[in-house]
Amino acid sequence: MSKYVKSLLTDHLRNRLSGVDDALLVDVVGLNANANNRLRGVLEAKGIELVVIRNSLAARATEGTKLAPMFEGLTGTAAVCWGGEDIVSLAKTVTKLAEDKDYEPFRARGGVMDGEALSAKQVTEVSKWPSREEQLSLLVGQILGPGARLAGQLNGPGGALASQIKQKAEDTDAPEA
Repeated sequence: MSKYVKSLLTDHLRNRLSGVDDALLVDVVGLNANANNRLRGVLEAKGIELVVIRNSLAARATEGTKLAPMFEGLTGTAAVCWGGEDIVSLAKTVTKLAEDKDYEPFRARGGVMDGEALSAKQVTEVSKWPSREEQLSLLVGQILGPGARLAGQLNGPGGALASQIKQKAEDTDAPEA
């Protein structure tokens, strides 16, 4: 491949990865064409992109970015996955698909999160974390919980007092026989 073509490919990959801070390396060697197409369809439906590129070109394209640690010392064939809601949802999707027998050779090889390299084992650990949506729901619950508890504590005695006043008013309004 000529230097000009390598330069074009590097620039194209650099443009595609601009703004990407978290990504995973996956192994797709051994997938047949049909399984590969199904896998790409599943990933695309979740907003995840998958690109197979030479390691040297990928290292050159990500030089000076947060993705650079992912390609340091990388050997063999690898594909880059990025996208989805966040790195946790990406890791969950990749881990789930790796467990599927239909995509058996597919597996996570590592990645990068916040500029730090991840091993395959760490990708599995990240997949067990709560996703962004789950974290937000936990946070909202923690914010609203004390307020709801306080409202219940204020309404409880007030409701009891109102009930007693109503009962007393009904007792005094009732004609005695």
